[in-house]
Amino acid sequence: MTAQTIFFVLIAFLTLEFVMERVLDYLNTKNWSDEMPDEVKGIYDEKKYRKSQQYNRERHRFASLVSFVFFIVLIFMLVFQVFAVLDGIVISITPEPILQTLLFFAVLGIANDLLGLPFVAYSTFRIEEKYGFNRTSVRTFFLDKLKSWILSGLFGGLILTLITYLYIETGPYFWILAWSAITLFSIFITMFYSTLIVPIFNKLTPLAEGEVRDAIESFARKLGFRIADIYVIDGSKRTAKANAYFSGLGPKKRIVLYDNLVNEYSRDELVAILAHEIGHLKKRHVLKSLLISMAETGLLLFLFSVIAEAPALSLALGAETPSFHLALLAFGILYSPVSTLLGILMNTYSRKNEYEADRFAGEHFDPRHLMSALKKLSVNHLSNLKPHQAYVFVHYSHPPLLERLDALKKLPENQPESA
Repeated sequence: MTAQTIFFVLIAFLTLEFVMERVLDYLNTKNWSDEMPDEVKGIYDEKKYRKSQQYNRERHRFASLVSFVFFIVLIFMLVFQVFAVLDGIVISITPEPILQTLLFFAVLGIANDLLGLPFVAYSTFRIEEKYGFNRTSVRTFFLDKLKSWILSGLFGGLILTLITYLYIETGPYFWILAWSAITLFSIFITMFYSTLIVPIFNKLTPLAEGEVRDAIESFARKLGFRIADIYVIDGSKRTAKANAYFSGLGPKKRIVLYDNLVNEYSRDELVAILAHEIGHLKKRHVLKSLLISMAETGLLLFLFSVIAEAPALSLALGAETPSFHLALLAFGILYSPVSTLLGILMNTYSRKNEYEADRFAGEHFDPRHLMSALKKLSVNHLSNLKPHQAYVFVHYSHPPLLERLDALKKLPENQPESA
């Protein structure tokens, strides 16, 4: 395949992806209406429902604008060979391939983040503020950005250095060594994310003594789950939205509850949410997802190793001579259809896992409490309760609320008593 052909394929892939997203967005908007559908009555009241429609419309319009800007910028950079110009600059600065790769992607990463910064700020301090969600101060906003840059530089730089070094030193089989190293790194991050990364941004504390903890301890003992693994995170310092998640492996596994979840939800709702998270643990969803992610990384590295030596990859971006970092960038765009397909498969698998965790919770605790908590979460987040099925299929990692409620309603009526 010639460099010119690859160039047109790159443009085609980016354009098709952009058009597909716009079509999905359009389909999703067709279900929006200020008149409350019968399906959501009893979940939303009229005023809250209209507010949710306004919120989703505003977010949609803004996200479409951001997507359009980034699409135009990327096409501009390809057409006018901006990547090749940057390649020439980094080559003139240093002859070392590893340093060239680090400098090349550092410039692109910083430029991308700076371009997106005004949009993120507007979304946080205008849209989220308007609808009562934002609690992030300007100081916290910029401190978070600074910390993210530092972490991205450290971890991203480490991975790029490793991949470039192995490519130079080991040839076409570098992908096996790179895959092994990235796998070990992924396992490490998965295990220690809550203990090493989260505290950089948030404060984690064990769930406090009291009625809620007693109820959770009683329920957890029945399932053989160690209560010491349950923490509360100060998520309310950034957003009014509540959440809960499970992370870690082996002795480092943790369930984390947002403080506004603990403060605003009933004891039985919290136990039901905890039961759902324990369901993920008992079904080994985190481990299985990690293994799938490892397989995807192996596929990506293998495919790159097959075509990495092709000069046309770099020449397609306007370079005069091939370079590793340009080949890596071009491959990243060429890989996007595969990435999209794998993303759809992973979302399908994730939705299956959510149903399984819901069922586990409903089988071990009165499902009405989980249904109540899910309804409250959706209303408090102003969620779109009637997304288009095509949009759900491509983008949703969790099933829509109404489908989750329908599945919970089908569970046997004879349920364990509340805590």
